[in-house]
Amino acid sequence: MSDGRFIEVPYRMLPAETLDALLETFVTRQGYDTTDTGEGMRGWVGQLKHQLERGELIIAHDLQTETTEVLTLAQWRAFGRDLADDEEEG
Repeated sequence: MSDGRFIEVPYRMLPAETLDALLETFVTRQGYDTTDTGEGMRGWVGQLKHQLERGELIIAHDLQTETTEVLTLAQWRAFGRDLADDEEEG
């Protein structure tokens, strides 16, 4: 995002426990069925780590709200467009 409000956080810089907690929150927020993988939450976290490695997910920190979220690229791009639209209106 061009306004400097959001920064992408390289997932490799996060402690393992922090990354796992963020990914678990993402699974819960997205409403994933944790029985789908056969390994429960741990299975989803593993799958999401692979998606981070492939660049299909990003971790973004909002400097204004001081929150950190895992986002799909589509969510990131949509959020960026929504933010740009808000800035044009304001």
